[in-house]
Amino acid sequence: MAARLASWFAFLVATEATNSSRPYRNEYRPIPTGLKASGGNRVRGALFATAASVGRMPPSFTWMNVRGNCLVTKVLNQHLPQYCGACWAFAAISALNDRIKILQGGQGPEIHLSIQHVLNCGTAGTCNGGNQLGVYSWMHEMSQHGQGVAYESVNPYFACSPGNPTGRGVTSEGFCPAAAVAAGTTCEPINVARNCATFGEGCTALSQFPNATISAYGVVHGEENIMVEVYRNGPVACSIDAEPIITYAGGVVRRGREPPQTNHVVSIIGWGEEGGVRYWIARNSWGEPWGEMGFFRVERGLNLLNIESECAWAEPGVFTTHNFPCHEDGANCRVPGESNGRSNSSAHVHNPAPYGYGEEPDEEARGRIRQPSPRRILQP
Repeated sequence: MAARLASWFAFLVATEATNSSRPYRNEYRPIPTGLKASGGNRVRGALFATAASVGRMPPSFTWMNVRGNCLVTKVLNQHLPQYCGACWAFAAISALNDRIKILQGGQGPEIHLSIQHVLNCGTAGTCNGGNQLGVYSWMHEMSQHGQGVAYESVNPYFACSPGNPTGRGVTSEGFCPAAAVAAGTTCEPINVARNCATFGEGCTALSQFPNATISAYGVVHGEENIMVEVYRNGPVACSIDAEPIITYAGGVVRRGREPPQTNHVVSIIGWGEEGGVRYWIARNSWGEPWGEMGFFRVERGLNLLNIESECAWAEPGVFTTHNFPCHEDGANCRVPGESNGRSNSSAHVHNPAPYGYGEEPDEEARGRIRQPSPRRILQP
C-alpha cells in the first residue's frame, strides 16, 4: 500500500503543469439536441425581465451578503485529487447547493450534493466535458421517480468517470485506469452511496441515504433576464470562455478574445458596480487559491466571455434535513441482496424510493425528508 501511495504521489508531481500559456481544455458540450427544459425560460410563472422588474434591481447584489447572511456555499476544486473536466457538474451542483441554502435561510448545516454521483450515473457528461442543463435534466427525470442525488459525505469526488452510462469520455488519464478506481465509478449502488467500516473489510452500499431532488429546471440568457432570475431565485450555472481568465489575478475582467469560444462553466451569484463599470460576480471551480478566493468579476451587459449566452437554473424539490440513522458501518442500511465490498448487481439503481434505494420507508422515516417551504426565510 505504501509503495502504491508513493507511486501515486510521484505521478501527481511528475504531471504537475508547468506551462501557464497552454490553451484551456474544452470542458463544455452544447445542449444535446432535443433536450427541453421543464420550465422553459422562467420559474414560478412569468419572470421574463421587464423594464419595471429590472428597474427594481439594486445596482449591487450578491447572495454572499443578504442582510449580513452568506447564502452561498463553498468554493470547490475540480482539479483535485487530479484534473477532471467536470466544471459543468461543479457549476450546476454548486448553484443548486446555493438554492437549497437560500430556501433554508442559511439555517442548519450546508448541504453539498455529490459531484461523483453525477459523474458515475448521470448522462450529462464526463471528465472530458459536459453540459450544465444536462445535469438538471437527468436530475429532474430521477426526481420524478422519487430518486435524488446523494450528499457528498456518502460519495466524495475523486475526479474519474469510467462507467458513465453515456458510454462516452471514459477517463483514461491519471490514476483513473487503475482497477480499484475504475471499479468505484460504475453506476451501481455501491458507487451511489456507501460507507466503509475499517481496514480489511469491504464497504457497504447504502439503501438509506440523504439526497436531494429538483422540481423544475430551465435556461435563461441575456443580462436583464439573468439578473431577475438570480435575484428572485438564486445562482445560475453559465457557460463561458475561460481562456482569458486562466491567469486572472483579481479586479474586473473587461476584455475577452474575439471570437469567444465557450469551453467552461461557472455560476453567477450576483453583480455590482465599481468606478462606473458594471460587473457580474461569479464562482469558479478552481479552488480558493485562484482569482478572488475562487470568485471572479467580469464586465456585465456586453456578453463578455459569452457569460450571458447560456445559463441554467434548477428549482430545489425535496431534500433530506433529518437522516435515517445508519450504523457506523452502514450494516443496517445495506442494499438488500448486496454483500460487503463490490456490488453484485446494478438492479437497484433504478428502484425509486424517497431515500434512494431499498424499501419504502415507514411514516416516521418519511417525515424526515422535508419539502422546503415555497417562501424563503430570508428574502433579498
